[in-house]
Amino acid sequence: MDKIIIEARVNELATRKGNPHVPFLPGEIIADAKACHDEGAAIVHYHGRADDGAPDHSPAFYLETNAGIRAQSDILIHPTLGYVANDADALGRFAAVEEMMKSAETAPDFAPMDCGSVNVDWWNPEEGRYDTTDLIYKNSTGTLMHFAERIAHYGLKPYLVSWNVSFTRQIEQFLKMGVLREPAYICFCMTDEIIFAGHPGTEAGLDAHTAFLPEGFRTVWTVVNYKGDLFELTEKIIRSGGHISIGLGDYAYRDGARNMTNAQVIAKVVAQAQSLGRDVASAAETRDILKMPTVRIAA
Repeated sequence: MDKIIIEARVNELATRKGNPHVPFLPGEIIADAKACHDEGAAIVHYHGRADDGAPDHSPAFYLETNAGIRAQSDILIHPTLGYVANDADALGRFAAVEEMMKSAETAPDFAPMDCGSVNVDWWNPEEGRYDTTDLIYKNSTGTLMHFAERIAHYGLKPYLVSWNVSFTRQIEQFLKMGVLREPAYICFCMTDEIIFAGHPGTEAGLDAHTAFLPEGFRTVWTVVNYKGDLFELTEKIIRSGGHISIGLGDYAYRDGARNMTNAQVIAKVVAQAQSLGRDVASAAETRDILKMPTVRIAA
């Protein structure tokens, strides 16, 4: 069984109401990336945020943040394309990555592809109604093929997000077409509490995901629970040979009365993995497991 790859998902679109340790600004994300790396994370995923927590998808944010992360450790960088906060066309959504690829100091290692479209409205459990009713995360087949071409052009690794079985089936077709290359790195995005677009964060929900992994192709899979406690599944994931993507961006993790930091969350995963007999993959070992290509900087 491969060593376990641990990804720190440090902020997403999370507020600080549930946990004040969510990083927003470049300096905060850079510090969290280093702390998570030191605890055993091989990958860091983040979203650009303003000082009030609003989304900031400007290329300048990513250039500053990536350069700062690069200067402190070899942790692999996985930025966002903006999720529903960046509702542009395919060129516009990938524009920040195009800017990042102009320098080795700012280039990421992954670029994401959420391989389908889905409703992502927020449910209000206290009031028993939706707070939003028209949030659609749109990823057309044409848009995804554009992303795949640009990702391959730069030698980045596609980070293939599957919210449900239909996304995984799309990934399989892309593998058959040669749009994607093996091994496919697939993130099963489970959802709980306020978003119901993904499979529930239960053993049955995970089993439904893994049952539809593309046959005849090499795949590596990791799991996230957006707005749910992934620790309810981490033992099963570890024992099953999967990998873990976790952090305050998805859930306001607490340890009793204490608000955990992202680094403390990573340390807890590492301790559990080691107690179950799986060593933790370094950034270099992660590159080997995923057969990551050599990044090519824009001319």
